[in-house]
Amino acid sequence: MEHIKTYHSLELQTRNGNLLIEGPISGEQLKSLNFHEDLVAFRPAKQQHEALVEIADLPEGRIIVARADNEVVGYVTFLYPDPLERWSQGNMENLIELGAIEVIPKFRSSGVGKALLKVSMMDDFMENYIIITTEYYWHWDLKGTGLNVWDYRKIMEKMMNSGGLVWYATDDPEITSHPANCLMVKVGKRVDPESVQKFDSIRFVNRFMY
Repeated sequence: MEHIKTYHSLELQTRNGNLLIEGPISGEQLKSLNFHEDLVAFRPAKQQHEALVEIADLPEGRIIVARADNEVVGYVTFLYPDPLERWSQGNMENLIELGAIEVIPKFRSSGVGKALLKVSMMDDFMENYIIITTEYYWHWDLKGTGLNVWDYRKIMEKMMNSGGLVWYATDDPEITSHPANCLMVKVGKRVDPESVQKFDSIRFVNRFMY
């Protein structure tokens, strides 16, 4: 399967200044940008910058960024699921994961997350994919936001809904380990029924084990 990536962008006005939301961008473009030091949700900023450069150059990899001038202040990633996770078991070329979405504290509550997802879905090729995201409460910045898990979950769910992702049930042990964790999914318009069936069999591995 050839993964076609078409660049889109939009300008977002926020109370802290205007941002350009753009992508998918290449590893080379991403390397040339500064990466804000507050982008530390998953690993130290320098290491995360390097990881995103690698993802951007994967055949299926997509990085959409929010930037203020030459500095990345938010991003979202799409790539194949981690080989260690159950979502990779079907070896499905048309299943990709929204792996990470992060916005620096200064620009939170400004619609940046929604704008990142909006630009991601502007590319018509996304209709060829089943897009999943696994939300785990231990990745959430509960301390920085002062929110409890349920309020944070509501915000995450609303943001994902804006990109067309909705809640799906699953028996994945990591997700079922806490009631705030969830699987969210968007099935593209051009995804064939066989792929949907295959995905359902991955969502419920233990369906017939009582």
